[in-house]
Amino acid sequence: MPIIDSTYKPPFWAKKSFVSTVYSGLVRSVNGIEQTRERIDLPDGDFLDLDWSYAEQTPNKLIILLHGLEGNAQRPYITGSAKLFNDHGVDAVAVNFRGCSGEPNRLFRSYHSGATEDLDAVIKHVLTKNQYNEIFIKGVSLGANLALKYVGEGHSIPKEIKAVIGISTPCDLKGSCDELLSLKNKHYAIRFLAHLKDKLVSKLSQYPEKLTIEEFNSIKTLIDFDNVYTSKAHGFKDAFDYYEKSSCLQFLPHIEIPSLIINSLNDSFLSATCYPIKAAKENPNLHLEMPRFGGHVGFIGKRNIYYNEQRALDFINQL
Repeated sequence: MPIIDSTYKPPFWAKKSFVSTVYSGLVRSVNGIEQTRERIDLPDGDFLDLDWSYAEQTPNKLIILLHGLEGNAQRPYITGSAKLFNDHGVDAVAVNFRGCSGEPNRLFRSYHSGATEDLDAVIKHVLTKNQYNEIFIKGVSLGANLALKYVGEGHSIPKEIKAVIGISTPCDLKGSCDELLSLKNKHYAIRFLAHLKDKLVSKLSQYPEKLTIEEFNSIKTLIDFDNVYTSKAHGFKDAFDYYEKSSCLQFLPHIEIPSLIINSLNDSFLSATCYPIKAAKENPNLHLEMPRFGGHVGFIGKRNIYYNEQRALDFINQL
């Protein structure tokens, strides 16, 4: 598809990337949504916690919501989407990735940007309910990469999956990591790394044979974390092997269902390689929108409905 011309216009005070990103992540709140938690067991003995919210009428449509790095299903960028879709007749299930629901997961491994086996387990579970004949997936940041990788990997996906929406998508994980490690993003990188290392502490005592205190203390950057833990725990050679194999960019040409990517041009987390213009022009199923503003998941809108949330709803309604 040709590149989509964006109509997004932020409030005058939210044009700067830092302002829109921080406001949306730390200040925004969403009220009026009730979530019900369900725990599902995974084939490898671990678990995922799913937070459900429902439309007033019993619908046959569902949206699966996937959060970003060190997020969870209670983040406003998730609950905001869930509430809007519920208000328009679509049930929502917000996935907490392994270890992100407030309770450590059981295994040494956890979650990562390419762990599509966990999304597949959620979809298979949802389909056992025999209630939904139209299922949509919306991922944010890490969750967006995961969702787009899932539908582009080449395996058969259930016919009920009708569309995917990716917001602030780090299509090239190495490029995005390089941006996060740049001086302009130092405060974000420090925050992410602190959260990741805090969670890793419990695994030190749980799995001393797999992670030593010396290895833990050697983690100084996000790349170090992926070298010492992410790659080791999930079967990759090193951080760069993980980035290469898990980036959704290589899978975008193979997507066969309607998919929308919204990446703002002033997203400081994204490298130039995270804007898949060539893939969007060559794949009729891939729609790419690049607003001038919005930062990282910071598409502030009127009445606390974010532009990306309304666009996602409009996108599925046009199918």
